[in-house]
Amino acid sequence: MPSGAAPSSVALDVLRAALATEQAARCEAEARASGAEAMVAHLKLLIAKLRHERFGASSERSRTLLATILEAKFAQQLPLNRKSESFVREGIELDVSTLAARVGACTATLAPLVALLRAHVLAGERLDTTVPVLAAGRTTTGRLWVYVCDDRPFAGPAPPAALFYYSPDRKAEHPRRHLAGWQGVLQADAYAGFNEFYAPDRQPGQVTEAGCWAHARRKFFDLAELGRAPQAVEAVRRIDVLFAIERDLTGLLAEERHAQRQERSALPLAELEAWMREARAKLSRHAAVARAMDYMLTRWQSFARFLVDGRIDLSNNTAERALRGIAIGRRA
Repeated sequence: MPSGAAPSSVALDVLRAALATEQAARCEAEARASGAEAMVAHLKLLIAKLRHERFGASSERSRTLLATILEAKFAQQLPLNRKSESFVREGIELDVSTLAARVGACTATLAPLVALLRAHVLAGERLDTTVPVLAAGRTTTGRLWVYVCDDRPFAGPAPPAALFYYSPDRKAEHPRRHLAGWQGVLQADAYAGFNEFYAPDRQPGQVTEAGCWAHARRKFFDLAELGRAPQAVEAVRRIDVLFAIERDLTGLLAEERHAQRQERSALPLAELEAWMREARAKLSRHAAVARAMDYMLTRWQSFARFLVDGRIDLSNNTAERALRGIAIGRRA
């Protein structure tokens, strides 16, 4: 037995050593696995943290995405197909139909806000301009109508706001629908579609027309730049006298503006009318400067109305400024 015991003892020692080695290897493997799992878990937490810091929570990310789409379309005037392409460059697959659906859903959701905005705005001025609209691979011409309420020039209490409407054409039926039931002072260009608003028998009441001096001045200014119409140069000089006075009156109360205009603007305005009527009588009706004069003289009452109402501005440049973002998108 002693001679047989030694081999058994040796075999046992070898077995124990092998078991210990295997246990050590298993522990090392488990440690490595635990470390990898811990690293993966750590990276997941880090990614989640970075995502939250950049985009917010999931609901916040949805709102941020919608705001991004709407801002690109309406503030930057970026077509949805180009916005879709920009998303693709960032590794985000959002096709045009998906973006269009989101815009439509947001439009429906924001309809009550638009209604409140419309109720607030319809006490201001109006300007129209053409806008290109992408349609089936071609460019068609549409019409954008903007109605602006801005009481700041006469220190009024209402906050400024602008309301936009789109139509595929320039028919009078569109402003008729936009301004149904409204009455007040409408400052605009000489668009014939507005004439029905100025009728004495209009219901619920006649709209007061106020001419835009910026439109009228622009006709003379374009001719003056050509250097072939001295009467145009003189007209611009005289009109600029009125604009210079107006710069001093911006921000004053309507009553103060009225008083200042009676004191400072009445005489230059009367002299401008007298000069223009005399100069027009000497011109051919086919002359370009004659047409510019006729634009004012045939509706002189509307141009002179700022003299008796301190709320009326000399121009509707506020509406034109509201359209600048649209003009940027049109060039894009």
